[in-house]
Amino acid sequence: MAHTDSFILSTLNNGIQKVVLNKPARKNALSIPMYKELTILLNKSAKDDEVLIFALTANGDFFSSGNDIGAVMEMELTPTTMENANLTLKDFIDAIIMYPKLLIAVVNGPAIGIASTILGIFDIVYASDKAYFQTPFSSLGLVAEGCSTYTFPRLLGLSKAGDMLYLGYKMNAQEAMKYGLVSKVYNHDSLEEVWDYLNNISKLSSESILATKQLVSKWNREILLKVNAEEIKELKKRFESPDVIERFINFLSRKNKL
Repeated sequence: MAHTDSFILSTLNNGIQKVVLNKPARKNALSIPMYKELTILLNKSAKDDEVLIFALTANGDFFSSGNDIGAVMEMELTPTTMENANLTLKDFIDAIIMYPKLLIAVVNGPAIGIASTILGIFDIVYASDKAYFQTPFSSLGLVAEGCSTYTFPRLLGLSKAGDMLYLGYKMNAQEAMKYGLVSKVYNHDSLEEVWDYLNNISKLSSESILATKQLVSKWNREILLKVNAEEIKELKKRFESPDVIERFINFLSRKNKL
């Protein structure tokens, strides 16, 4: 199986579906069409007997700068478009929660906003030593998503999760490994070694892996679905606030001056 989209590349080899965010000029910022494409890939992959691992990575210097705020501001922000956008985001995160195979992220660079928060519901995360993790929700007037209001306090502890989710603390790759968000940090120039490591999966029992994944995910799945629904509901409220639009405009203005 091979799939190519303008901003998302997907190939399947040796049981590994490698999905690559391919919008480096925009730091792999995620747009509504990209969320839809990723959701389709996740749902199709979940039913494909040839797939054992869904591995997400990216081209360029960034893993992802999070939501494409420029694209959001170009939308006609009607109640219907915002409702559809929120539903698209909810469907994407639900697809991650429900995914029955191994979900692995290979974080090749900075992961901002939702690119960080969703990592708490991945099974394994590997990172480049050039990666960092940041959730600047309060500076944009937004709210934490990706189930991070549940996963981050449990992974990082209440205090460090609070530093990230409330105050936008920037966590480097080594610290992320110390706290358990990342399994292993690779030298950036040797990051390709992770694919050699994952290719050893052909020597392992896929039935054993899938059965264990089912057990690991079983206990929290319903909780995560509820958390996602509540976070999306709160996100909708935030987008109805003039504070958000003003902060988006200020953010884009600062960005354009750089």
